[in-house]
Amino acid sequence: MSGYDASSISVLEGLEAVRKRPGMYIGSTTTKGLNHLIYEIVDNSVDEHLAGACDKIWVTLEADGSCTVEDNGRGIPVGMHAKGVSAARVVFSTLHAGGKFDNNAYKTSGGLHGVGSSVVNALSTYMDVEISQGGYVYHDRYAQGHPVVELEDGLLPKIGKTKKTGTKINFLPDPEIFEKTRFREDDVKSRMHETAYLNPKLTIIYEDRRKPEAEHIEFHEPDGIIGFVKDLNNNLEVLHDVIYFKGESEGIEVEAAFQYTSEFHENIMGFCNNIYNSEGGAHLTGFKTAFTTIINSYARELGILKEKDANFNGTDVRNGMTAVISIKHPDPRFEGQTKTKLDNQDANRATAKVTSDEVPLFFDKNLETLKIVIGCAEKAAKIRKAEEKARTNLLTKQKFSFDSNGKLSNCESRDASKCEIFIVEGDSAGGSAKMARNRMYQAIMPIRGKILNVEKASIDKVLANAEIKTMINAFGCGFSEGYGNDFDISKLRYDKIIIMADADVDGAHISTLLLTLFYRFMPELIFEGHVYVAMPPLYKVIPSKGKEEYLYDDAALEKYRKTHTGSFTLQRYKGLGEMDAEQLWETTLNPQTRVMKRVEIEDGRMASDVTAMLMGTDVPPRKAFIYEHANDAILDV
Repeated sequence: MSGYDASSISVLEGLEAVRKRPGMYIGSTTTKGLNHLIYEIVDNSVDEHLAGACDKIWVTLEADGSCTVEDNGRGIPVGMHAKGVSAARVVFSTLHAGGKFDNNAYKTSGGLHGVGSSVVNALSTYMDVEISQGGYVYHDRYAQGHPVVELEDGLLPKIGKTKKTGTKINFLPDPEIFEKTRFREDDVKSRMHETAYLNPKLTIIYEDRRKPEAEHIEFHEPDGIIGFVKDLNNNLEVLHDVIYFKGESEGIEVEAAFQYTSEFHENIMGFCNNIYNSEGGAHLTGFKTAFTTIINSYARELGILKEKDANFNGTDVRNGMTAVISIKHPDPRFEGQTKTKLDNQDANRATAKVTSDEVPLFFDKNLETLKIVIGCAEKAAKIRKAEEKARTNLLTKQKFSFDSNGKLSNCESRDASKCEIFIVEGDSAGGSAKMARNRMYQAIMPIRGKILNVEKASIDKVLANAEIKTMINAFGCGFSEGYGNDFDISKLRYDKIIIMADADVDGAHISTLLLTLFYRFMPELIFEGHVYVAMPPLYKVIPSKGKEEYLYDDAALEKYRKTHTGSFTLQRYKGLGEMDAEQLWETTLNPQTRVMKRVEIEDGRMASDVTAMLMGTDVPPRKAFIYEHANDAILDV
């Protein structure tokens, strides 16, 4: 064993730490993390807008794969910093350097950690910077985070004159860091559109030059979050006009808009300083708590709830609600650099206070709308009580208990952090998987055919489905009709839930049905990173000379054919059942050699819309989507 002493301690200087552990700063090195680079730079420009210094931002996906973000703000300061170099050089080359650590330059800001620009710089093959300020254009350039422009007496060189002000940044993501370096345009456009809704006086000009004909869109939403809610409910039956309120408490600005639809779920989105908080946080808690109290108070005043009746719970009250809650906080605390959850308790108090003050003012003047909202809660409460009875009857029967379930071949360990469960299509593949697995840590659950499409089914039919009941009991953490309701992630018995289906059209459909179930009834499984899709190989090549190889798609086969000179035998796997136990272990079960994809959700609104469109009952939008994306399909014929 090698020695462990003072020489064993490594110190990563400058931006080396970012390149060594990129996930700490941008969440992941997948497409989600890649797109996050754009958002970090755009957020800095939005901060200029919030400071009253910028009304236009240009976001361009360049033909060479790079991205350019430009604004007409004040421009990053170029003067001499106390460190003896230009302040702009400090911003781009030093972690935790920026103008967001006090309230002098920015009252509110999304980029509070001061790492955004420097992190993007560190994770890019190159970054090129132009700053227009004081009549001149200043230039800087970096390669993998290291400056390549020589300073002039510590200051950036001037490359021209201008009457404009602002900052222009062009960067190319580093393929050494990211799994893929092509930005996903749909996600970028969705994020830019959200930003425009949250800032009604801001215009974002988006352009994608990677296509044969450049795509050009201007995002400008003068109606703000009222328009945002209308957009979210665009294809739904709405029950009243959008309700909007705004106020301030404890130095925190709060604005909210909400509207009820005939849908049986809630869709509440929280933002702090223009950053979407996908896991919610204190501001959403404050809104939900205050709103529930308000509706119960009105229900009792109007005699809808009698003295003997229990209050509506939060899920009842929010059933059918679409809402956007946006706050501006001078000193927000997020969980992690990717800012998925807001942690400030003063945000809870401020949002609750403004909601408690403003919502009754509206309802006192709009009694018919109030009755619609209470009616939704009343209907939801009745259905909830019926479902609770059905849940109790269906999920507590002994024959579906965890350890006695006939379909589940459980693992021996009870350490959830080490255990994983494979949901396997078909008895044949299930049999091979049971023989191949590591019995200590790997559980196998075969399912027969395609499970129920929960997007089209009522809750009683979902709970009556044997396959779904088996999964709910096996996972151990319950389920919910809405995010977080009756669901306890701490009780999850497996760290990894792995969908293992055939690599064909039917297998893809089964995977989609399972993902729809998880997304609608156990969303935290996905948000917390517990859901995976196994990637079994399509081919096995056996060369006349050399080592056998497994190939996972047609592209890999084409590459093998081009690079392999000798003859070889090709075996095509039409299904998992065609593999023996040894092959299944080697390709799909063995943690050392297998290939898996973790399921992630970057844009909650888009995920919900696409799920409803592709898996729901409304046919015309699905037809339109299929026609639009027909050329993107990969067929297995």
